[in-house]
This record gives sequence, C-alpha cells and structure tokens, in this order.
Amino acid sequence: MKFGVLVFPGSNCDHDTYNVLDTVAHQPVTFLWHESTDLQGCDAILVPGGFAYGDYLRTGAIAHFAPVMGAVKKFAANGGLVMGICNGFQILTESGLLPGALMRNAGLKYICKQVHLRTETTDSPFTASLSQGEVLQMPVGHMEGNYFCDEATLAQLEKQNRIAFRYATPEGQVIPEANPNGSLKNIAGILSEGRNVLGLMPHPDRSSEAMLGSADGLKLFQNMVSALAAR
Repeated sequence: MKFGVLVFPGSNCDHDTYNVLDTVAHQPVTFLWHESTDLQGCDAILVPGGFAYGDYLRTGAIAHFAPVMGAVKKFAANGGLVMGICNGFQILTESGLLPGALMRNAGLKYICKQVHLRTETTDSPFTASLSQGEVLQMPVGHMEGNYFCDEATLAQLEKQNRIAFRYATPEGQVIPEANPNGSLKNIAGILSEGRNVLGLMPHPDRSSEAMLGSADGLKLFQNMVSALAAR
C-alpha cells in the first residue's frame, strides 16, 4: 500500500503527517504537489494541516481550485480513503467532499491546546478498532475550527451515524465546557456519506508518539493501514 500527503504553498503539517506514516507506521508514503493531477498510484490520501495558500480569502477556499483536488475528488468518488486534518478538514468542506463549513472560533481567538474527543462511531475505516465512546487525546491548533451546518445536514449526519468525534471531557462527557471553538453539537470530525472520507480539526499527526504527550492519534493511521490491507 502507498500513502500520499498533499503539499500546498503554506502547508506546515505535511512533514508531520509524512513522518507518522514513514517513521512510526512504517508505510510507503510520498508527497503530492498541489499543481499535479497524478496521485502516483496512492491507496490513501492525507490532506494535512497548515495555511494553504495563506488562507487569505477563506480557509481552504483557494485550495479547492488546486489541480490535485480534482484528482482527489475522483479518487474519493471511487471509494479511496481520504483524511483531512485541521486545514485539511476545511479544504474538504470547501471542495464539497464533506458537508458544512468551518467558521471562526467562538471568541475569535486562535486556540492551541490539548483536547479530548469521544468516539461516536466505529463504523468507518478510520475508527474501526476503537470502542464506542472511547476518549482520545489530541491537540488542536486553529483559528477557524467552529464547525457549522444547517439543520437538514445535521439531521442527516446524525441519522447516518456520520459524526466521527465530538469534543468531550476526559471522562467522555459532551458538554459546552469541553467545546474549545463553539463547534455545533461539539462536532470535532465527520464522515462522508460513503464513510471513506474523514475530516477532523484535532491533529492525530501531532499525537502519534508518546513523547508528544499522547499517541492516541496513531490509532487512526493504523486503522487506515488495516482497512487497506483488508482490501
């Protein structure tokens, strides 16, 4: 199997993501430049965090027009695994691969701290080994992480069990006090209708080694490896 990590001008977590796959998960991985339409035979795509194109217009909006995203859309439509992290989540919503939008944090301040996530579904290639309600610890680092969608979309996400993670207390309580950015219903990550695309604001790439304070994020990458191996 082979993983691809997208690289946009302004990306700052592409090497973090590459390192997890290469050094920690011991998987073949390559960088994919934003101007290319060739996914180089990759079996899974990672859209990393970072300020793609400087986020000068709207977070992720310019990245939507990158040539590589056209190839990623086709890849996802054919069932390929795609995970977008932080700015990558924003890019996936702007590209229409995931519903909703990421707005400015409540309080209008940049947030960088450890948070806890409650696992809402194990029915996905990214969460299959987790337990329902399992709490993971990961860091966040964003200004626009406030997830929002309309009532109809929210109802569909809940009905189809597509909310992957919610911000919670270390004990797993989903309460307003555990919500770092004002995100609707404490939503921290969602899945596509085909369940092969995941977007989340917290950083599994920054929490895949114990020396970073938590290795919980590695579980998501390991689940992707297991899903690809099963195919």
